Amino acid sequence: MSPLLHESHRHADRILDVVARGARDDHTSDVVAHSWARCLNQYRLDPRQPCRPTVLSREELSSQRERLADVIDCARYEMTTLYQQLGDPESAVVLTNTDGVILHMVTSPEFERGALPLGLQVGAVWSEAEAGTNGMGTCVAAAAPIAVRLDEHFFTQLSQLTCSAVPVYDPAGEMCAVLDVTSRSQMPQQHLLVLLGMTARMIENRLIDRRFRDAHPIHFHSRPEFVYTLHEGKLVVDHEGQVLAANRSALFQLGLGSVREVRRRRLDEIFQTTLDDMLERSQRASFHPVVTYRANAAHRFFAVARLPAHEESPRGGLPDGEAPAARRVVLPARGGPAPGGHALGPAAPARAPLEATFGDARLQSHLATARRVIARGTPLLLCGETGVGKEVFARAVHAGSPRLDGPFVAINCASLPENLIEAELFGYRAGAFTGAERRGRRGKIAQADGGTLFLDEIGDMPLALQARLLRVLDERMVTPLGTDEAHPVDFQLLSASHRALPQLVAEGRFREDLYYRLAGIELILPPLRERSDRAQLIRDLLAHEGAPQSAISPAAWDLLMQHPWPGNVRQLRHVLRSGVALADGQTLTPEHLPLLRALRPHLAQAAEAEEAAGDAPALAPAQAQERQALLDQLEALRWNVSQVAKELGVSRNTLYRRMHRLHIPVTPPRAA
Repeated sequence: MSPLLHESHRHADRILDVVARGARDDHTSDVVAHSWARCLNQYRLDPRQPCRPTVLSREELSSQRERLADVIDCARYEMTTLYQQLGDPESAVVLTNTDGVILHMVTSPEFERGALPLGLQVGAVWSEAEAGTNGMGTCVAAAAPIAVRLDEHFFTQLSQLTCSAVPVYDPAGEMCAVLDVTSRSQMPQQHLLVLLGMTARMIENRLIDRRFRDAHPIHFHSRPEFVYTLHEGKLVVDHEGQVLAANRSALFQLGLGSVREVRRRRLDEIFQTTLDDMLERSQRASFHPVVTYRANAAHRFFAVARLPAHEESPRGGLPDGEAPAARRVVLPARGGPAPGGHALGPAAPARAPLEATFGDARLQSHLATARRVIARGTPLLLCGETGVGKEVFARAVHAGSPRLDGPFVAINCASLPENLIEAELFGYRAGAFTGAERRGRRGKIAQADGGTLFLDEIGDMPLALQARLLRVLDERMVTPLGTDEAHPVDFQLLSASHRALPQLVAEGRFREDLYYRLAGIELILPPLRERSDRAQLIRDLLAHEGAPQSAISPAAWDLLMQHPWPGNVRQLRHVLRSGVALADGQTLTPEHLPLLRALRPHLAQAAEAEEAAGDAPALAPAQAQERQALLDQLEALRWNVSQVAKELGVSRNTLYRRMHRLHIPVTPPRAA
């Protein structure tokens, strides 16, 4: 018997022991055991057989995707962001419907190729009835977050994977989708489920905003610092004050079990106020939270009522689901720091949200330069390491430009498959290709008319598409796919890349004429380790995650301040977001920062880093600093390259190239 067949029979025997004879072991949870029982008894699956999920035809998939088109649109950006935060090329972020059909997937080409024989692809059906026990299908069956590790899968061939999945709910409170991370590497499951849960809530909030654009959103929480954060409760009400929808946080805070309990109730049946009164008070307070009380109770809340999205000032407009970070809560000081901790203190008065993160003198100078040149119609190219905040900087440039009342349209050229990026940029008419939306779609370039188009990771744009983009920039006309009709467009252009575009030009992978067209002015944004405003940025990001009044322990503060942050602001945001979620309102300690706990900077470690340097050639000061930061990170994580790459939000191949460029050995000196 072959080893593979032997393993298949051993795995099947274990499942039969657990289900038929109740031979439960310490490694099999009740959720998994119940799923195995369903697979055997209800779906009549055989664990000895290979897993062969059904794959829908293009027409069937197009129909399924059309039914959840707005969910996919709301999830696309959040899924890409989550994938970048994970930084694991051996993983995929997956969205399915409640039938287990994979509707959208974000992953690396390498993982996609390797997962194809397992049936992990867009259009495949991963319900329990098709794929046995797995994250996506079992999440649907259990209607709850689930982690399925390795041999907990029903079919042996899936035992190389670990799946973590959470439900996504629509504004009516019904499960509409499942968000899943499937990986070959062993990520911390508690940490991953926290991130998945937060991403699902962001998708749900975007979906509420998308489906109720003509309604009044009500933002509230029992703690004012949580208003306008992921943790806020959100209701949407019509012009008569009747509730149309609510998010999960709203139900939890109001002590309700379902959206049905709140729908069609008037706002004054929930709070001791009317819609008109709350709107008037919110406007007088410049949309800072105002005090209100639960109807027929003394429970105090802080709330803001806003106008429908289409009635708000364009200057105040934000993408679906984004909180207006500028509108911070202003509270009176309530004493000093918590015992033994650094109090983050009350939030500062409202200021421009993007300006608030630029306390560094170099960034302020760059911002002034960028606004000056963009006002003259000069294209701007932003360069810098991965995660330094190029899109945030671009939004700040837009907010201070003559076109601030126009749209800001961003597209990440690296996050879209080559066969989709052209349709995203240029749009298409109805029926332009199989799977196209029936009504067609405006492209990003047309959407940016009158405003700003931001092309992130422009170095990843395919060569054929570069020629089309150059033509648009020269002619200021855009032609959607499936038509010969050109439309005039007028926008200001910002581009960004972490790649060295001149090197790509020299290698023939980027058009020289397009490079000079994009780089009217080129600005290099400093990495986080070189920024003088790190402390303020940490406070700002903690406040944005809903922890402005929480204490942070001295040990955690030192850990955050001394960390070299090779993944820059993206890595910092990722660590703080998960840390605040794990702390759950308590003092933030190193225990809540699992990805950083290994770092203990001291002289001995510095000496080890010097030893690791060996006979490395002399480097420029900036490169030497980058090299030292990466050495510190490798040392902190015991030279686990996969874990370091995950923290930095890059692939292992990218990290190996960076190590080679900085003359860092692949193994530590003691293992050499």
